Amino acid sequence: MIKILISDDHQMFIDGLKSILNFSEEIEVVGQAMSGKEVLSFCERKEVDIVIMDINMPEMDGIETTKKLILSHPKVKILGLSMHNDRSFISDMLKAGAHGYILKNTGAQDLLAAIKSLHQGENYLGDEVKQTLLNTFIKNTFKQQVSEKLSEREFEVLESIASGLTTNEIADKLFISKNTVETHRKNLLYKLGAKNTAELIKNAYKKRLIQ
Repeated sequence: MIKILISDDHQMFIDGLKSILNFSEEIEVVGQAMSGKEVLSFCERKEVDIVIMDINMPEMDGIETTKKLILSHPKVKILGLSMHNDRSFISDMLKAGAHGYILKNTGAQDLLAAIKSLHQGENYLGDEVKQTLLNTFIKNTFKQQVSEKLSEREFEVLESIASGLTTNEIADKLFISKNTVETHRKNLLYKLGAKNTAELIKNAYKKRLIQ
């Protein structure tokens, strides 16, 4: 029997999860907690296999609670549960020690699959969560590829353009000719897929090539 502790600050949501999990003969909901402190306290008193951990909770959020629970009860598996399909939330939860992450709009079958995966010693990410992480990886890879294509001088010209300097001012600042500045500008437009200076700066900020 898989012993589950449900942690969420909304009783209606807890009741909903209970109604889903109670249909499984392999799962027993042994308790509920509405704050991080209640999670830690409950795990001190009773045996728990998996904590379904909400991120947004009063007193102590799910990320901080996960960090503390991993230290005090390393055998307990933690399934992050949130409405946030955001890379930073997902990353912070997994770095804290969570073994899985699913969204609150996840269907019953996926929830049960996540619980069984964690109980078997595996990690689990919901399909939408995996897509978010994949998209982030692709964007970061593209950014790195663009960065690697820019020369040191092109970076200097790009930063100068973003600072609002004219071609003459950039030439004086970098001790190069105006024609060289224009050549670098054309190369930057091509490499960043921009049609004009405004779009060049916009794309550079989006790719975080400049701050």
